[in-house]
Amino acid sequence: MTRPTYTVKDRNSSDRQDSVWCGVVLAGGAGQYLEPLRRRPRTDVLPKQYVCCTGTRSLLERTYDRAERLIPRERLFTVVQESHLRFSRVADQLSERSEGTVIAQPRNETTMLALLLALTHVHKRFGDTIVASFPSDQLIWGDDRLMRYVRLAQTIVSHQPSKLVLLGVEPAYEESEYSYILPVDQWNNDGWGTRDVKHLVEKPNSAHAHELIVRGALWNTMLMVFNAATLLGFVKCLKPNLFRHFERLRETIGTPHEATVVRETFERVEAVDISRDLLQPVARLFPGSLCVLPVNDVLWSDRGAETRNIDTVKILRRTGYSVEPQQRRHTIFGSDRDESFGLDQPINISLQ
Repeated sequence: MTRPTYTVKDRNSSDRQDSVWCGVVLAGGAGQYLEPLRRRPRTDVLPKQYVCCTGTRSLLERTYDRAERLIPRERLFTVVQESHLRFSRVADQLSERSEGTVIAQPRNETTMLALLLALTHVHKRFGDTIVASFPSDQLIWGDDRLMRYVRLAQTIVSHQPSKLVLLGVEPAYEESEYSYILPVDQWNNDGWGTRDVKHLVEKPNSAHAHELIVRGALWNTMLMVFNAATLLGFVKCLKPNLFRHFERLRETIGTPHEATVVRETFERVEAVDISRDLLQPVARLFPGSLCVLPVNDVLWSDRGAETRNIDTVKILRRTGYSVEPQQRRHTIFGSDRDESFGLDQPINISLQ
């Protein structure tokens, strides 16, 4: 099948997008897994991404701290649910966001729709830029190291814009609530340390999870880096009706009709799953387009169950991590960012 393309550029978009990249923080989920922990310190019910699970920073605030090591605030977009805005704690956490970067979806929908909503805004303002997407409800320790991998993924996409790069973590145990990435057997010969994706498996039972781990599968962090036009091209090819709805929405951004069209779009589009309906078909129909970058020596947890969060904190304490990391800010975007990371040219990845 011919690789899809999508090359619409706005008059304010730059001809060179390698140095202008954006981020999308996905914060529109209901966060139901943390129900017991959320109810204890509060009488209202916050979605888990706004909750301080450990220390004094919420999962969302930690995500901002992490992403802004690489991406300037004015190019970091956030998708929230309209109903979340009634919480004062949510308003506080969003109060310092740059104007025009907080996007409200009418109701909680799939990750795919939230990402498309944000990506429509990103592409309208910045054209065919590189984008990194950040789920906001994950427990992560080792931010500096993780963001080195995100920076490497950005470098990969700048050299190979037809690729979507997923970050995968080596499993610590058989977890049946996670998504798994099963890569092909051989490593890519591009020197970046990536492998093409063979299958994505959602929430396997324990026996299947064990089998996947034996075969070299990784936990899917859903941290993803891609060229905006490339991902939109795949959506246009695989889900043309969905693409048409968001293309119509794109034309209304910044007009008095925008809010109405957003609501109509979410009422009319089909429910789509990003793994089942986009990433898996891309891996099957366009070999080499979806790859995984293995992440090492980063503690990562995506499950909001109370027992899992308690276990994660226990692991952190045993391994010497501080439950509340010092609030160091490493702003590494700008003219010296390539020198800081040394990842401009293909390398055999070794982040020691």
